[in-house]
Amino acid sequence: MSDTTGLAAEIDRLFELPAEEAAAGRDAVEEAVRMLDAGELRVAEPQGEGWVVNEWAKKAILVYFRLRTNEPIEIGPYTYFDKVPLKTITPDLGVRVVPPAVARYGSHLEAGAVIMPSYVNIGAWVGSGSMVDTWATVGSCAQIGRDVHLSGGVGIGGVLEPPQASPVIIEDGAFIGSRCIVVEGARVSKGAVLGANVVITASTPIIDVTGDEPVEHRGFVPPYAVVIPGTRPKEYPAGTYQLPAALIIGRRSESTDTKTSLNDALRSYGVAV
Repeated sequence: MSDTTGLAAEIDRLFELPAEEAAAGRDAVEEAVRMLDAGELRVAEPQGEGWVVNEWAKKAILVYFRLRTNEPIEIGPYTYFDKVPLKTITPDLGVRVVPPAVARYGSHLEAGAVIMPSYVNIGAWVGSGSMVDTWATVGSCAQIGRDVHLSGGVGIGGVLEPPQASPVIIEDGAFIGSRCIVVEGARVSKGAVLGANVVITASTPIIDVTGDEPVEHRGFVPPYAVVIPGTRPKEYPAGTYQLPAALIIGRRSESTDTKTSLNDALRSYGVAV
């Protein structure tokens, strides 16, 4: 990645200005969004065992929204009315996009990604070998790793503000089952499996029940964990009620054959996907 120090400083400056003054820096904003679209810049990227958020990239998107106006967008028989154009998909990108999938300009789809009829928002990044299945949603700035499967109807939340907030991150090789929801900057680590209908938020108890004592996580699914929906009782003045939780019931093999590892995990733990 080229040195973006100067561009980042300019975006930081423009972010503090009202739209009418920031308009003078439109070229810098357009360049930042172009870089996001081309994959030359990411909103967040892996660093060691964690992730670092490029705050200025999120600021660029926010200023981009301020500077643009709604206008008709005609694509084939469809007419849209929005501030952001759709992403241009050409054969040289090496991406398969099935009608009527929508990827917004400023999102990046790595070569080898497959986008079924679904939606990918601005600032999002989808890695090679990953599938965004039918009616799945990849929210703004979400980072979807390589060889990930987002099953039908999955909802990956968007996180734009505040700029320093981490987006939702799905790491390499993860499998997200049908109708799962992952929001509020939650992170699903490498190779993890979420069974159908699991909901992960920043505050959802993610409870490892595989040992003698429960181990609890919040906003973080450990590597290779196999997770199913669960509940946990909570006392209220009106009585005891079950609140949503996620249960780690096992671990997927760290096999280099990810497909075999996934099939073994689904079969061994009887996980519905």
